Amino acid sequence: MRFNHMELTYARGTLTDEFRADIDAFYGSVFGWRAVDTEVVGQRCHLLQPDPDQFILLAESGRPIESPGYDHLGLLQDTRAEVDDLLEACKRYRDKDDRVQIKEYEDLVYPNLTVHAFYVKYLLPIYFDVQSMERL
Repeated sequence: MRFNHMELTYARGTLTDEFRADIDAFYGSVFGWRAVDTEVVGQRCHLLQPDPDQFILLAESGRPIESPGYDHLGLLQDTRAEVDDLLEACKRYRDKDDRVQIKEYEDLVYPNLTVHAFYVKYLLPIYFDVQSMERL
């Protein structure tokens, strides 16, 4: 089983062209995701695509998602170095746009596993948990 898609909803009127462009600039430059507009059930929506078979659908709704806590989607990287590179890219982006929220964590060390991670949130109503899992 693989992750296929997730839908995140916003209040009506949020997904303006400028808002979409800001989302595309961050997720495209930091994570390399492709972004396209698409129509779903008569509504102009926005897709963020990590690859052709996975996407996050951004749509507007009269009842948008509320996520005031640490709700997140995990993004597994192959190595600690990849996590660190993405963290640095997020920090560089935050230097020019203070809407980037980053939470850094100490490694979670278990007997046979070390999880190296940080959380990042930018204009989407959830965090992304960017992590690597080093098995011993």
